[in-house]
Order: sequence, then structure tokens, then C-alpha cells
Amino acid sequence: MAFAKNEGSLDRIIRFVVGAGIIAYVFMAGNVAPSSMVGIITIIVGAVLLLTSIVGFCPAYKILGIKTGGKE
Repeated sequence: MAFAKNEGSLDRIIRFVVGAGIIAYVFMAGNVAPSSMVGIITIIVGAVLLLTSIVGFCPAYKILGIKTGGKE
């Protein structure tokens, strides 16, 4: 099933950078253990941001009727 992209380029770049930063923080900062519940949830949040930035589709945007991209 193909979804229409609802994220613009800037939105996708920001999501990618923030998602990668969140995941890197968990593994490099040492404040949160990757195997702890907080670490796992943080990694999942980062992974969702990375995935939505790569795909260009955000389910939450679809539900709320938001489109950050230009014209279709």
C-alpha cells in the first residue's frame, strides 16, 4: 500500500537529524542505558523519526490533516 507523502523537505531533514541525534545520545552519552526501559523507548522514538523522514509519510500528520510539503 502506497501512502502519499505529507512531509516537506525541511521537515524530513529536521526529523532525520533529530532522530539520529536521539539514538546517538542513548548510545554515546552514558546517561541512559540502551537496555533500560527509558533507553528502549528513546530508541524507538528516534527510529520512528528516522523512518518517517526516509519514507516521507507521517501517520499523525494524516490523522490531523497536516501537510508540510508543497503542492501535490
